[in-house]
Amino acid sequence: MTESWRQTMDMGLVHFMAWPVIKDDNPDLIIQTATQLAKDEFFDVMEVRRSQHPGVHAQLRAIAEQSGMSIGVGAQPGLLIGKLSLNTLDAAGRQAAIDEVKLSIDAAYEMNARICACLSGPRSDDEDENKRMMDAMVDSCIQLCRYSQGKAGDGEPVWLSVEQFDHSVDKKCLIGPSAVTAELAERVRAEVSNFGITADLSHVPILHEDVRELVAVLAPYIIHLHAGNAVAEEGLEAYGDMHPRFGFPGGSNDAPELQVYLEALIYAGVFQNEVPTEKMVFTFEVKPVGEESTKLTLAHTKRTFLRTWANL
Repeated sequence: MTESWRQTMDMGLVHFMAWPVIKDDNPDLIIQTATQLAKDEFFDVMEVRRSQHPGVHAQLRAIAEQSGMSIGVGAQPGLLIGKLSLNTLDAAGRQAAIDEVKLSIDAAYEMNARICACLSGPRSDDEDENKRMMDAMVDSCIQLCRYSQGKAGDGEPVWLSVEQFDHSVDKKCLIGPSAVTAELAERVRAEVSNFGITADLSHVPILHEDVRELVAVLAPYIIHLHAGNAVAEEGLEAYGDMHPRFGFPGGSNDAPELQVYLEALIYAGVFQNEVPTEKMVFTFEVKPVGEESTKLTLAHTKRTFLRTWANL
């Protein structure tokens, strides 16, 4: 393609996945690694989790502003580590999940982020229960979007984006299969405007879906993109939702799969969607496995993307 990828998207990286800061237990390491990321001009956006440590949000915002980056906020770590579900039928448990995401929305406003991403809780083996869980998930998302609108006042609100996860392998989330994800988006958008979907190439192999069909179904609702790899064969290293580098032994995604994903997104017009960010944010979510190095993993990721884009 002759068109530069920078004209099409803003490139992001999930900071808390690339470095071991997902548990928010070392504020110095958060700032140190965010500074490393900010020095890499390949990336335009750093996706961070909210921090419980005073002053960290202000420091992250300053790092991003000084380096010319933007910030996205992921509420997934707080929900997963706390085993919280936005779709649980337990009222107290659902409120705890809503409150956790509200803290991430607050963090997004503090760091001048435009998107706060989250995920659903686990699904049930009972389909009637899943229908009630879907109603609960829709209500939770509407509540959170309205909460964000209230914080924005006369300004532009932070958008909530639900990331689709696997529904039978690892996280076993309610919101995973593309048809279910599209139903959620349609129902929430009937009530609020600051809502969308995060599609993730990493989860396609463990969703057992065709990436072209998935993109076609979700195209109208996508406001944010993730890309990475997954090992779908049980018993192999990094099996499940572990986000190893592209081309990892036994993994499902490498440059050819990334190319198909990008072609599907371009063909479906996803990069022209209305989004709260300046351009569609295309974020790599990769994690070193075992003794692998973050620096080498990121170098591999960038080379994989640039070689893929050159082939489009």
